[in-house]
Amino acid sequence: MSPQVADSVRPRRAGRLASGGAIREAAAAMFLENGYQGTSMDDIAAAAQVSKQTIYTHFPSKEALFADLVLGNAERVEEFVATVSRTVAAAGDDMEGGLRQLARVYLRLVMQPDVLRLRRLVLGEAGRFPDLARTYYERVPGRVINALSSVFSALRDGGRLHLDDPQLAAQHFAWLILGSPLDRGMFYPIAEPMPEADLQRAADGAVRVFLAAYGSSR
Repeated sequence: MSPQVADSVRPRRAGRLASGGAIREAAAAMFLENGYQGTSMDDIAAAAQVSKQTIYTHFPSKEALFADLVLGNAERVEEFVATVSRTVAAAGDDMEGGLRQLARVYLRLVMQPDVLRLRRLVLGEAGRFPDLARTYYERVPGRVINALSSVFSALRDGGRLHLDDPQLAAQHFAWLILGSPLDRGMFYPIAEPMPEADLQRAADGAVRVFLAAYGSSR
C-alpha cells in the first residue's frame, strides 16, 4: 500500500472505530434505560449521532447489538477471574486474609450500579433470548464459580480446606458473599456503589461462615 493510500485509509478506519464506540455507548444507555422492546434502532442512531445505515454497517440487527452489550460485560469478569488464584496464593499462610480480599473484590465488582442494571436487563429479557441469557451465565457467574472451584480444589489438596465437592463449596462461597447485598440491589436500584464499610462487613462475615464450614480445623 502506498503512503498516499495509507493516509487516506487511516481517517476512514478511525472514523469506523469511533462510530462503533459511539454506537455501543448509545445502545448501552438506551437498552439499560428502556429495555430491549423500548429501544429502537432509530433511538440508538439519534443518541449516537450516526445514521441507521452506519449502525447496520457494524451490527446486522438490533438483537446483535443487544448481544454485544450483554456479552461485552464478560471482559470485566475475565479480569477478576485472572486474579482469583493469584490473590489467594499471594496471601501465603494467611488463607483467611486472602479469601477476605477475594470476597471484597468480588462483591465490589458485582455491586457496581451498571452491573446490577445489566443483570436486571438480562433477567428481564431471558424469556425472549434464552440462549443469550444462558451464555451470559456461563461466561460471567459461571466462570467465577469455576475459577473458585479450582482454587478450593488446590486448597483441599494442600490440606487447608476440608471439602468433598469444590464446585459446591464455590457456590456456597459466592452466595454467602453476594446473597443479601445482591438480592437487595436487584430490587432497590442504586445510583452509587455499595458503601465500603458495608461491603467489607458483608464480605468478611461471609468468609468467616465459609471457613466455619470448610476450614481444615473445623
